[in-house]
Amino acid sequence: MLINLDAGRVRLGHLRRDPRVTLTVLAGDDWYTHVTLIGRVAEMRDDEDLSGIDRLSRHYTGNPYPDRERPRVSAWIEVERWHGWGAMKDSSQSG
Repeated sequence: MLINLDAGRVRLGHLRRDPRVTLTVLAGDDWYTHVTLIGRVAEMRDDEDLSGIDRLSRHYTGNPYPDRERPRVSAWIEVERWHGWGAMKDSSQSG
């Protein structure tokens, strides 16, 4: 999974110090329904040509990322496990 951060974000320093991550996605109409991904940063590098943020921006908006001035960092997350609640609950998973 690819994430991309502004190089000035405090969170980036936290990820460099401790690569463990969680990401929770909530259903827009039902906060009880959500999926949480748990993993760690496998690779991190400067996004010098902004190709990482452009990839994400094009996926979600159809356009390249508009801010071409601020430096960015791409990080690849290895998902180790996940869990869901509400409509996303997967009872077949253990612990």
